[in-house]
Amino acid sequence: MHIKDKVCVVTGAAGGIGEAVARAYAAAGARGVVVADLKSSRERLAHVAGDIDGLAVTADVGEEADIKALIAATEAKYGPVDIFFSNAGLSRKGQEGASDADWEVSWRVHVMSHVFASRALVPGMLARGSGYLLSTASAAGLLASLNSMPYGVTKNAAVALAEHLAIQYGDRGIRVSVLCPQSVQTGMTTAGPSAARVDGVMQPEEVARLVIEAMAEERFLILSHPQVQEYVLRKASSRDRWLAGMRRLRDKVYGAPTAG
Repeated sequence: MHIKDKVCVVTGAAGGIGEAVARAYAAAGARGVVVADLKSSRERLAHVAGDIDGLAVTADVGEEADIKALIAATEAKYGPVDIFFSNAGLSRKGQEGASDADWEVSWRVHVMSHVFASRALVPGMLARGSGYLLSTASAAGLLASLNSMPYGVTKNAAVALAEHLAIQYGDRGIRVSVLCPQSVQTGMTTAGPSAARVDGVMQPEEVARLVIEAMAEERFLILSHPQVQEYVLRKASSRDRWLAGMRRLRDKVYGAPTAG
């Protein structure tokens, strides 16, 4: 699918990948671009919308009512949504002992937000015979996250959800892609050791270019770092060997776990 004359919605658009893709959609000739993010990002979001002559809508994507309101606002201004880029994300550190609140917010933002968008958009897209559902998971969704179990588990679920959508609707006019970036310079990038940075840190604008190219090809899996494909193949060829390698990487980057 090409972007020209399409109505596009981008969540998590006050910065990082979301902002870069929203700007790329506008530059590619979208008929309308709606950018969404939390109320705490209202000023930055308005700045992005102003730059691209788009519409800014504050929304908590973990709440279905907010997703419905976002889509309604888009339809009121531009008409039916052609492309929905479900990009909002967050990171909560910790393993199984992470708080229930951290597990819950990770699940709602990384998984249920895509469910909410699909519920609202799929019927209309099926009726029109066209539409594009794009979501951001992570390379961690294909592999693992070494310092955040809530992040890695929910991003794995996000990839599975995108697969299910592609299977159910890919031959009925709805295109589905999932973006699985490794390290990208965004507001979620923090100082300190990081396994995600072993293959370098990409800029959001470069990721946006890759997204536009992948959507033109209607390619399901979008990778920022090509090395991830090799890692996925290694994982598939021998889970035990891959798990042992991930433990070695964990020890190298974060230090071996201590007893007790």
